[in-house]
Amino acid sequence: MTELHPTGGYDHVTIVEAGRLAFLAGQCPVDADEQVVGIGDLDAQIDQVAANCLAALAAAGAEPEDVVRSIVYVVSNESATVGAAWHRLHDHPKLGPAFKAASTVTGVTALGYQHQLVEVDLTAKLPE
Repeated sequence: MTELHPTGGYDHVTIVEAGRLAFLAGQCPVDADEQVVGIGDLDAQIDQVAANCLAALAAAGAEPEDVVRSIVYVVSNESATVGAAWHRLHDHPKLGPAFKAASTVTGVTALGYQHQLVEVDLTAKLPE
């Protein structure tokens, strides 16, 4: 039997018992006025995305620990930049637990908003 490689802090597989799921739209680095924050500053954009993810999870009645799948998109063709973005989210003091479940991070050439550098897509199991 083939063994999976060690991870950087996420699970290869997350199994969810039957129940309700919340599929969050990709959370972008935009403020309440739909303006991209931190133009050219990936860390500032990650902070805004984290705040937006926390607000969206709360609106669904979920917490970061309820996340069962995360996908992170980073505008970069540099593996180090893409990986660093995921680690910054994983280590976030409030949102971090969301990145311990099954997780994917990928570099892309562009995202939906002009100057957008990062986007996070989460799926959460809702509490019973």
